[in-house]
Amino acid sequence: MLAQSLITDVLLAALSTGGDFAEIFMEDTRGTNLRMLNGRVEEGVSGRDYGVGIRIFQGFRSVYAYTNDANKENLIKVAKEAAAALRGVPQLNEIVLERLCFEAFNLISKHPGEVLHSDKVAIMQRAHAAASGYDSQVTQVAVTYLDTEQNVLIANSEGLLVEDRRIRTRLGINAVATKGNEKQSAFRGPGGHRGFEFFDHINVEEIARDAARSAVTMVNADYAPSGKYPVIIDNEFGGVIFHEACGHGLEATSVAKGASVFSGKLGQQVASPLVSAVDDGTIPNAWGSQNVDDEGTKTRRNVLIENGILKGYLIDKLNGRRMGMESTGSARRQSYKYAPTSRMTNTFICAGESTKEEIIRNTEYALFAKHMGGGSVNPATGEFNFAVAEGYIVRNGQIEKPVRGATLIGQGAQILQKIDMVASNLATGQGMCGSLSGTIPADVGQPTIRVSEITIGGRKGAN
Repeated sequence: MLAQSLITDVLLAALSTGGDFAEIFMEDTRGTNLRMLNGRVEEGVSGRDYGVGIRIFQGFRSVYAYTNDANKENLIKVAKEAAAALRGVPQLNEIVLERLCFEAFNLISKHPGEVLHSDKVAIMQRAHAAASGYDSQVTQVAVTYLDTEQNVLIANSEGLLVEDRRIRTRLGINAVATKGNEKQSAFRGPGGHRGFEFFDHINVEEIARDAARSAVTMVNADYAPSGKYPVIIDNEFGGVIFHEACGHGLEATSVAKGASVFSGKLGQQVASPLVSAVDDGTIPNAWGSQNVDDEGTKTRRNVLIENGILKGYLIDKLNGRRMGMESTGSARRQSYKYAPTSRMTNTFICAGESTKEEIIRNTEYALFAKHMGGGSVNPATGEFNFAVAEGYIVRNGQIEKPVRGATLIGQGAQILQKIDMVASNLATGQGMCGSLSGTIPADVGQPTIRVSEITIGGRKGAN
């Protein structure tokens, strides 16, 4: 992508005013995005994003610049302009690049670029037909298709040189159900670090019908009662609470500044002994996986919490300097337009020993949150509120009826302490996570868990 001699010249230019570390991130991304509404393709976009980012460290200081002009003169000019923000004595006059070799674990068998447009549309039509045919109350179905191929080159003044290819494919299904003036929607968005063979590994019709089922169930549901009582959070997208309310607080972006409730708590009990949690960027073909992170460090399985004890953080190079700790292969960015920082990949609460059925059977009264919706969180405090996209009342050990309009309100670290049952049915769901370094693919997951008490906002009043 770039000649090694050019890379060396640009890195030396970046260090010419006294920086002690320089990095180049080159990206060439191509992708296709299709949108279908009620059975008709309304939008189709194919594009390319190409450019180079240059980052320089001096101690704890960092400067970042980027350009989409990759000729030698411009890259050296950009590097020198960025370096001008730093003042010191140049420390290097030679850089020897050594290519990092690795065994790729995100293998691709059907490159999306070699698949006919009509075959992609056919997948969307299958999803639309299944969702729209589920029930007469389904009044609108929107289907999106996405594939991307990101090719990156990463090099730095420590001698690292690595290239990687990331191919991802995703299908989105949004079903809307109507009852009189009421409307409820449900979204499913399976995706993977795979090519078009992704669709050999999922049941498109089953997923589409599940979106329709959820929308229809909720449009016919009563409103949820408010109050403080137990909540059973189902697997898969239930993991969004841990991701948002706790996971971001374990990223060095917050920890290094002391702006996290988990800062300085390594080795301390931060959760119920039933809780272990992991961020693993090495799961083959998982949505959030990468062979190397966006600083060129190999990704790995990072144990965050083990039996309730805080074991580790997610760390990038710059924040690792501030913390006196090494990178955990957790640096990520949306594109060359963003400097990387510590981010999650595939983050989940580990499987426990109970079953989902046991948890429900041993619960006198609770809200069962089958699917979570959107929400907000303060990473510094872990305080959150999340909408329950699909909920049910559990009474006397049985699921009694569906309810809608529930909101879970709490503080992430406190919720971790109140988890009193963990099932063995670990499952993950795919989403897009936004933070300082842009929006990136991330898996969330957990088994079914029970929290002894959460504040629930509902329109029906106290039960």
